[in-house]
Amino acid sequence: MKPHIKEIIVVEGRDDITAVKAAVDAEVVAVNGFSVGKNIEKVKAAYERKGIVVLTDPDFAGLKIRDYIQKRFPEAKHAYINRAEGTKNGDIGVENASPEAIIKALEKARCESSEKREVFKPEILIEHRLTGYPDSKTLREKLGKVLGIGYSNGKQLLSKLNRYDISMEEFLEAVKKVNEK
Repeated sequence: MKPHIKEIIVVEGRDDITAVKAAVDAEVVAVNGFSVGKNIEKVKAAYERKGIVVLTDPDFAGLKIRDYIQKRFPEAKHAYINRAEGTKNGDIGVENASPEAIIKALEKARCESSEKREVFKPEILIEHRLTGYPDSKTLREKLGKVLGIGYSNGKQLLSKLNRYDISMEEFLEAVKKVNEK
């Protein structure tokens, strides 16, 4: 039996809807990529009715669409599929992810914090080799997967750690898992 998601999942396109519905029992709305502005009323209705989980492609376009939605609906949850899980034959997208990867991403969905926090500072990224080292990119990729926040460069990672209310304990546990692999 597929897991049930109470919020409405917001994706980019029709193929994403098919992939998500194969993984979970949920209502899914597509914004049709960069036509998100034309479809924002659909997203608003979903947000007001049940709440939304944004699940966009792990690429530049997906990030821009996610940011556009976040600015308008600050209490939206965000779920991330990493690039490796969302890539098939050189094509990147939610539609390429396995049902297991989609379920895992939705289970780790997070809402941005309403208050500005600065728990994490650049020094902690350096201390844990997440920036400034030849393997930093790989470590950030793995950390993003463990925490369910997607891939980020160093500056984006700091922002996400603070925005998504990730505790220092959760961060250190995730770093430990990344270093064990």
